[in-house]
Amino acid sequence: MNNQASTGAAALDYRGKVVLVTGGTKGIGAGIARGFLAAGAAVVVCGRNAPETLPEAGGKSADFIPADVRDIESLQALFAAIRERFGRLDVLVNNAGGAPFALADKASPRFHEGIIRLNLIAPLNVAQQANALMQQQAEGGVIIFVGSVAASRPSPGTAAYGAAKAGVLSLASSLAVEWAPKVRVLAISPGLVQTEQAHLHYGDEAGIAAVGATIPAGRMATPDDIANACLYAGSPMAAYFAGTNLLLHGGGERPAFLAAANPGEQH
Repeated sequence: MNNQASTGAAALDYRGKVVLVTGGTKGIGAGIARGFLAAGAAVVVCGRNAPETLPEAGGKSADFIPADVRDIESLQALFAAIRERFGRLDVLVNNAGGAPFALADKASPRFHEGIIRLNLIAPLNVAQQANALMQQQAEGGVIIFVGSVAASRPSPGTAAYGAAKAGVLSLASSLAVEWAPKVRVLAISPGLVQTEQAHLHYGDEAGIAAVGATIPAGRMATPDDIANACLYAGSPMAAYFAGTNLLLHGGGERPAFLAAANPGEQH
């Protein structure tokens, strides 16, 4: 048992490794960046604008490189900077994305195109750039797509986002075949996550607690939960974790029909 624990601890040691977290300046991305920093990695985060503070952990701070993941020339400059500054890239966490609430019949075609571009086309372009660098490395690399449970259940108000995330899952499975064995590709799909912007979606603390109570785990995920999954997925412990999707949703959502059939039953 002690040997297994030691092996696990060694596998999660990211000292000497370089990790890129897109959209890593806030929310889930910042949590993921802090997780890799705490594990010893050199972490690069990117975004269109420099944040007031950068993710920090383990006495280290993330490096920020400005980049718009929707612009291919910006991405090329980002990866050129990574190559020049660090000489390698071991893990990409393809996290940047998101969508505001907008009903499908009210949003414009241009809005829908923008959501698809940010959440599907941009991650593909980022992954392509990362793969080109990783294929040149003896150790290869790992590409983690951050998906969403919206890919596999109705996503009213964010229909284009859910469709894009469904595309991301298909993309991860195909790239895992194309780029193996040097580059391992997979997806991690969080459910509801409590970030600094949770109040915009779920209201005050009482609203957040009420939403959390609907999840079997009794709470929403935290960015640390997602970071821990990424630490595992990017490590040698997950060497056979490829082309597939990890649902990270605390047990999912209790089916609505159960409450409708038993309105007086407490759970």
